[in-house]
Amino acid sequence: MASALSIDNVHQWQYKDILTLSKDEQKKWMTACYDELKSLQERNVYKLVDLPQGRKVIKSRWVFDVKTDGRYKARLVAKGFSQVKGIDYDELFSPVVHFETVRVLLALAALEDWEIQVLDVKTAFLYGELDKEIYMEQPQGFIKGSNKVWLLRRALYGLKQASLSWWYQCTKSMAKLGFKHCISDAGVYYFIRGNDIIIAIVYVDDVIFMGSNSSLLHSKKKEFMKIWECRDLGEPREFLRMQITRDRKRCTLSLDQSDYLEKIIKRFGMENANPTHTPLPASYKPTANKGEANSTIRSQFQSVIRSLLYLCLGTRPDITFPVIKLLQYGTNPTQKHLNKVKYIIRYLIGTRKYSLTYKDKQGEQGFIAYADSDWVTDEDIRVSQTGYLINFACAPVFWVSQKQKSVALSSTEAEYMALSDCARQIKWIINLFSEIEYPIAKLLLLSDNQGAIFISKNQVTEKQTKHIDIEYHHIRECVAKTKVEVFFIPTNQQPVDLMMKNLPWDKFQRHREFLGLTFFKTNSSI
Repeated sequence: MASALSIDNVHQWQYKDILTLSKDEQKKWMTACYDELKSLQERNVYKLVDLPQGRKVIKSRWVFDVKTDGRYKARLVAKGFSQVKGIDYDELFSPVVHFETVRVLLALAALEDWEIQVLDVKTAFLYGELDKEIYMEQPQGFIKGSNKVWLLRRALYGLKQASLSWWYQCTKSMAKLGFKHCISDAGVYYFIRGNDIIIAIVYVDDVIFMGSNSSLLHSKKKEFMKIWECRDLGEPREFLRMQITRDRKRCTLSLDQSDYLEKIIKRFGMENANPTHTPLPASYKPTANKGEANSTIRSQFQSVIRSLLYLCLGTRPDITFPVIKLLQYGTNPTQKHLNKVKYIIRYLIGTRKYSLTYKDKQGEQGFIAYADSDWVTDEDIRVSQTGYLINFACAPVFWVSQKQKSVALSSTEAEYMALSDCARQIKWIINLFSEIEYPIAKLLLLSDNQGAIFISKNQVTEKQTKHIDIEYHHIRECVAKTKVEVFFIPTNQQPVDLMMKNLPWDKFQRHREFLGLTFFKTNSSI
């Protein structure tokens, strides 16, 4: 019914729902549908044909949205789940840029005061070419001929191969513009001329250009726009649901997800909830459900935890441990587990305006990594917890909190495994910066366990360590080749403690401030 419709759930609307709205609203949405169909026709996306004998047709649906600028948007998508492998598609996997890559490159741009520009490729997937014959039903409300179907010529949104098809086309166009494809992250391209570099970050149809030479950057951006029809969004305001606030006078760039967080708070009806000082009480230790979870509780728990997980991936390392910890009870949660994920939201209510701020601070520009472990504290599975983070430009660009893959027989062994896991990510950073020809000093890796540091620096195999899996000795190679230097840090100064256990307010606040998570609200002056 029309009365049940709300802009807040516009993504769930069906075409029939549009017909129940007022005439003025119907007109706006129908105009959006006609605009979409016109775009598909202009791009030669389909041909109206009879369905060949023996071939199946996939279904379609309308997806509606209201953009941040108030525009009504209708998009026709294919229901890709009805495709048959080997007939409608072969390959599925499509490379996308990783969160950590976006953070580290934006931090680099802030540090070097590089120009940053954003483009939105209009109907990007429609540029993708299909190597299979795919037949789709005509869009609801716009049927011409009862026995006719669409033979798709282009990769319509929703097709399983749509994203991969667009990525191939985008990579070809970048090569024509002189960009090289980054091996360290398939969503990154770079162009080097003399001492100047231009970097392009591509996430589906959103493209960030950044670089050391402003005129060269704008030249490459214009060349890209000649190949693809784009909306020039100018200086960055949002990317991957992260808000970007930049102050070039101070050489700072801040990332937050306050808009996304506001939607979470509203979605779960917690607008009037009282905020808490920490994500979880310091004394809280979750335990497994001895019985069978209520289906309603399970559904609510999984919905909340998924929403929080995206915040962890983006800009909130301070909630990573409690979210990851509670996530392991996702298949069989109790009411207590559900209450605690809502407790995390209450903490976020009080810190909704917190952001990661990257900046140029003399003597603190390089990479510094911190690794730690919590030895066999999980009462249910009896394995240790690994945590590490990598700081660059005064704030984290990479962080992890996860269970270790094997049982550690001592705290030293658990710490050594954490050091090795962190070293793998350090090596990725070295590879990325080597590709873009940006020199970096030796990376520092800090641990609060002298035994683990000793093992990482010495090639001798002691009887207490000879059983350790060979994959964890990778850090010795990194240290031997002088790519990483491992040093001691006192336990009370170890910021990763925040990602290993629930802490009391004073310790939690101190470590959070060290992470560069601070309250913000300034107008950008790019």
